[in-house]
Amino acid sequence: MRRKKAPAPLDIKIRKGDQVKVIAGRDKGKTGRVIEVDRGRGRVVVEGVQLVKRHTRPNPAKQIKGGIAEREASIHVSNVMAVTSAGAVTRIGHRVEETSTGTVRRTRIARKTGESLDKK
Repeated sequence: MRRKKAPAPLDIKIRKGDQVKVIAGRDKGKTGRVIEVDRGRGRVVVEGVQLVKRHTRPNPAKQIKGGIAEREASIHVSNVMAVTSAGAVTRIGHRVEETSTGTVRRTRIARKTGESLDKK
């Protein structure tokens, strides 16, 4: 039996800690902070978005209480967009700038407003 090839990793411009807005799916319109980015699968985990219930069995040896817990599931990166500090959704671009020491630095910018998305 032949195995399926894994899809090539996507060029994900969103990073952990970015503020994003969900533009498609069951949680469309919600905004949240990115908790985790999975570049291999092309998915992100956003705080308070795509909540699912997990049923866990108690395990006293590992101090696991058990019961029904709600946690965030991953969402495909194409269903989220970056949000600027003003609250506008935008695509992400890059700007190459030279520092005073002569080194070259790439910073992420909002395509709509031109403001920098990287925290310094």
